[in-house]
Amino acid sequence: MPNILILSGSPIRGGSTEIILERIADGISHSSIQPAESELVRLNDYQYLPCQSCGESPEPAWCIFKDEIEPVYDLYVNSDVVLFGSPIYFDTVSAQAKLFIDRCNCLKPADFSENPEHHFKKILTKKRLGAMVLVGGERQDIECARKVIAGFFKWTEVENCGCVAYSSVGLEPGTVADDPDKLQEAFALGQKIGSKLIIGRI
Repeated sequence: MPNILILSGSPIRGGSTEIILERIADGISHSSIQPAESELVRLNDYQYLPCQSCGESPEPAWCIFKDEIEPVYDLYVNSDVVLFGSPIYFDTVSAQAKLFIDRCNCLKPADFSENPEHHFKKILTKKRLGAMVLVGGERQDIECARKVIAGFFKWTEVENCGCVAYSSVGLEPGTVADDPDKLQEAFALGQKIGSKLIIGRI
């Protein structure tokens, strides 16, 4: 059974970010051989330190610090699919999303053992598929936020399968629920990911 981790960097429960993320997950389940099992992690619900730039490998743990985000590391590294969504604040991802991204720096820790100029250990052995969701206002540019999550996916061995971007209309949460074309776009992206799972491209 495919294992989907849904990461929401939005502070709004049930808003457009979550609706689109869950619609992508529906598309994956619809096109998979077996129904996918998904878990939604609302990053806003967790209390944890920003990255402290320790500069050393935390092995065998994922991070030196033991706080509320620790169980999410296991969910992340053991997932088959990662769906990461964020609202756009000041042209980039939310503070909640960026905090998690920074704390995952240790998933490819620095290694100073062989030469003065460090390189990075590859301790993640499992490949994952992924997609991103970005929600902003009508005049916001998604490119900076897209690059942040795309870089994060590359760092953590996630194949980026695409992005659903939504320009929210007004200030009411969840307006994407009334946009059938955007919901279909999200579902289609999920189907694409589900097809890749079937043919084993992870």
